[in-house]
Amino acid sequence: MTGWLGRRDAVAKLLAATLLTAAVLTTVDPFVTAVAVAAELALLPLTGLAPGALWRRGWPLLTSALFIFLFTVFLGARDSPVLASVAGVDVREHAAGYALRLVAVGLPGFLVFATIDPTDLADSLIAHLRVPPRFAIAALAALRLAPLLADEYRLLGLARRARGIDAGWNPVARLRLFASTLFGLLVAAIRRGIRLATAMEARGFDRGTPRTAARPARFGWPDAFVVVAGVMLAAAVITLKFVHT
Repeated sequence: MTGWLGRRDAVAKLLAATLLTAAVLTTVDPFVTAVAVAAELALLPLTGLAPGALWRRGWPLLTSALFIFLFTVFLGARDSPVLASVAGVDVREHAAGYALRLVAVGLPGFLVFATIDPTDLADSLIAHLRVPPRFAIAALAALRLAPLLADEYRLLGLARRARGIDAGWNPVARLRLFASTLFGLLVAAIRRGIRLATAMEARGFDRGTPRTAARPARFGWPDAFVVVAGVMLAAAVITLKFVHT
């Protein structure tokens, strides 16, 4: 976590992202959502993430926004104003607004979780929000094990290919193979979770005694500034919504 935002408290970043997301959810105005997306992208240098890393992690969000845009253009309601006409197809305000709102809603959470260390998140939840250790440690384990799902999915695909199970170019067979692989991934995740829970219980995790923190989480002025910035951005989105309307 080399960026300025990456060194800030996890709870402060979560609060700021929640406030901004809640503000963006109140509007589908394409101008307001575009301004929100621009403001969020302006914070990218503070995260320490390279644009290439942002693209590798965020392309599913952009793909979803594109599909929502196309679906709304061709099958959506026709009661919103027309922004432009491309090849005889009217691009209406709601089509651009829904697509941009999805990006504006997903981007804060993406930037926050990309700059949060799972251990720091658990420590901050316990120290500042008084979250029960059972929940905080479960969140820590989930974030630590989430990247393993991609490797597990790849290994399952390679194992099936080694046994001669390959869908080729058949889209129906590919969808069926994807569903079965996803089910195998779910079974493996449940088994791993059971083993982890058994190991933690065997080490006395749930004895009910007060727990101590190995790394005390401190909430300083820079962390407070992150929360204030989130409040200001949320207020700016709400204000811009009413002004532009």
